[in-house]
Amino acid sequence: MPTATQKITRVAATYGPVPRHNAAMSQVVLDAAGMKRTLGRLAHEILESSDGPKDVVVIGILRRGWPVAKRLAFMMAQIEDNTIPHGKLDIRPSRDDQKPSGVDDTDIPFSLEGKRVVLVDEVIFTGRTIRAALDALIKHGRPAKVQLAVMIDRGHRELPIQPDFCGKQVATELDDHVDVRLTDIDGEDAVVLITAQERA
Repeated sequence: MPTATQKITRVAATYGPVPRHNAAMSQVVLDAAGMKRTLGRLAHEILESSDGPKDVVVIGILRRGWPVAKRLAFMMAQIEDNTIPHGKLDIRPSRDDQKPSGVDDTDIPFSLEGKRVVLVDEVIFTGRTIRAALDALIKHGRPAKVQLAVMIDRGHRELPIQPDFCGKQVATELDDHVDVRLTDIDGEDAVVLITAQERA
């Protein structure tokens, strides 16, 4: 079993050489096993809050919220021995900090009418991504309820938006970076806090 220092060194190596005096500035917040446990807990919390899977659907925000949403839906399905519909939401057309590109990779292959939507993202920061996601979501139907599930809450909110389900709260400085690495995209599972000094 690798030590925390070994894990930090391995992940830091992904970003290139790190000066020795900065080596402790990366922190592995969750390793693969920790991520699995965290998602399992979130799956149970979501099901318990709705007294089962009836009318529950899971929507992941592209890009990294989508793989997290797929895993949550799979775990919920295993717990309940029932299918949990899940889809992905592209928020680019609804962002207020980018010009519309005309591209929308949203794929929600079911009706949202009257459903309890669990909106999923890997990290919540200022809240602006979630605001855009809510605008984008409503274009696809009128859910009975929308709840937010995130893997990591790193604080520094600029809008009054809070998650209903949170895997882990992480204290960060404004210029730090929380890197949620996923096997689907990065070839490994880990949550790493990278300080602003190390990124400089």
